[in-house]
Amino acid sequence: MSGRNGEWLGKLPSKDLHTRVLSRLGGGRSPATVIGPSIGEDAAVIDLGSMDLVVHTDPITEAGVLAGRLAVIVSSNDVAVTGARPMWVSLAILLQEGAGEETLRDIIEGATAEAGRLGVEIIGGHTEVSPGLNKTIIVGTCIGVTCKGCRVPTGGASVGDYIVQVKPAGLEGTAIIATDFADLLRKRGVPENLIRRASALVDHLSVAREAVELAEARAVSSMHDPTEGGLIGGLVEMAKASGKDFVVNESRILVAAETRVIARELKIDPLRLISSGTLLATVPGDRLDDASMILSELEAPYSVIGRVEAGAGRLVLNRRTGDIVEYTETPQDEITRLWAGQS
Repeated sequence: MSGRNGEWLGKLPSKDLHTRVLSRLGGGRSPATVIGPSIGEDAAVIDLGSMDLVVHTDPITEAGVLAGRLAVIVSSNDVAVTGARPMWVSLAILLQEGAGEETLRDIIEGATAEAGRLGVEIIGGHTEVSPGLNKTIIVGTCIGVTCKGCRVPTGGASVGDYIVQVKPAGLEGTAIIATDFADLLRKRGVPENLIRRASALVDHLSVAREAVELAEARAVSSMHDPTEGGLIGGLVEMAKASGKDFVVNESRILVAAETRVIARELKIDPLRLISSGTLLATVPGDRLDDASMILSELEAPYSVIGRVEAGAGRLVLNRRTGDIVEYTETPQDEITRLWAGQS
């Protein structure tokens, strides 16, 4: 674990998260806590008797103009992938020193517009100008509800399940880069119309509808919203949480044309690019037709990208080149590397 002058920035590797955080949280757990802090499980689930309450917190640290919208979308996605309907959002807005009224206005307008579109209510939070902060950070907490025992865990995959990707990888990262790194893209010769299309991908980052419908149909054994570390990071987290190996074929992975162009010009891997807007799910063999029908009715692009096998919690990625690469840790996100290069 290192800071700006070290080798790591972004989400902690799971080994550091376990030894430095999770292992020190022991004691005081309520019997009502169905899911608490653990690797791969982003949302807490609390048994309220007649229903389950789902709570998730996520910071937006790698976006500028889109931060308000993303704070609502990302936190809502992580509640929805448990099968719960996102209902309420609380926002902590930590403005960098020197931030003006325009910055705050953009955040609030973006957050309220997105909350209205998703049907969630912003119920409060906190706003301050933080001394020593050189980048504005927004922390979103989303709360949702589902029927008692209806939750879908990240770690619920079984051997033989199909691994399904819904919507292309890297959508969030593509939208952020096209918005916050537009000048860099222009210098690399990326056409203006492609930059506009890429920035508009922010309108497609919610997976709440797809996740809730799949869960309510009992068509999935696990779901996850890949964020930092991209599609690879999300698959690693699901594999570790399930204690199974996820064997995936890169040739089956969906990547948008805009993402491919931007990734090529900036020399980044789209599979390690922050990926809210993508839904990962494992589907039992006898439920694949049902899942396919639901996603087709929702007009959501999807692909069966692999299978779950017995193992110890690895992602085994069959690359287009013929190489087989194994991952046991979430990789550093490509957008983190881009921001580091700008500082």
